[in-house]
Amino acid sequence: MDTTLIERNRKVRTVLAVILGANWAVAVLKLALGLLSDSAAVTADGVHSFIDGGSNVLALVAMSFAAQPADEDHPYGHAKFEALASLGIGALIGISMLELGRMALDSLLHDRHPQVTPTMVGVMVATLAINLTVTWVEHRQGQKLQSPLLLADARHTLSDVWVTLAVLGSLGLVKLGYPKADGLVTLGVMGIVARVAWDIVKQAVGILSDTARLDTQKVAALTLAVPGVLSCRDVRSRGMEGSVLVDLKIEVAPEMSTARAHDLADAVEASIQRAFPEVVDVVVHVEPAPG
Repeated sequence: MDTTLIERNRKVRTVLAVILGANWAVAVLKLALGLLSDSAAVTADGVHSFIDGGSNVLALVAMSFAAQPADEDHPYGHAKFEALASLGIGALIGISMLELGRMALDSLLHDRHPQVTPTMVGVMVATLAINLTVTWVEHRQGQKLQSPLLLADARHTLSDVWVTLAVLGSLGLVKLGYPKADGLVTLGVMGIVARVAWDIVKQAVGILSDTARLDTQKVAALTLAVPGVLSCRDVRSRGMEGSVLVDLKIEVAPEMSTARAHDLADAVEASIQRAFPEVVDVVVHVEPAPG
């Protein structure tokens, strides 16, 4: 495997390990606070943070597979394990959404609401600050390392930020004399969580189903701009944001030598990779133009 890719995967795993520690520290604080205060919203928030940590473990396991070099069974490498992990993260968010709904209904039907204290509010604000920092760092590193897994996990953590904000709002309403706000706000959080799950699953499915990654017309235009290429067709692209594979067909003059046709294919490959840095491989099929 290319040393640059090995280093990139190592950095992704390092980020995930740090985020794992932060997420589970936040989860323990929220779960303890929610159970002690009898708050469905805070407890649900803690469950959501705990699932954040679970998704980090899933991502670390996936990255250990993704970092393996290409072999006989996986000639294109193992990079799609990242997308599989992203799909798993989406599923975990869906599970947390169901748990949020269960706890919200339990709160509403049994009229359970928390006793709001300054300590409770202080802990929630502190965990909010941690989550905001985690989201910012993970998103920034995801963009820098072009990792769909880190970007997906950052969106997951961002959903925890929205959950915490909603919970703080519900605590304020409970303190003002609206006890049912605890359950109602928890129900509202389900909509946020559902949207995050959909976005992550959509991205992962797009990668796994080989959705086109590049504009075929732009690729064709770049190819036709190479002197000696008479036509370009059947442009296809697939892969992930930072690891795109491209194949296409070009036609050249029938009398062109094999050596010259090979050089022309190399020129097409270089042109595409200059224009699209995310492209890691280009397969150019050379055919003689009809006489």
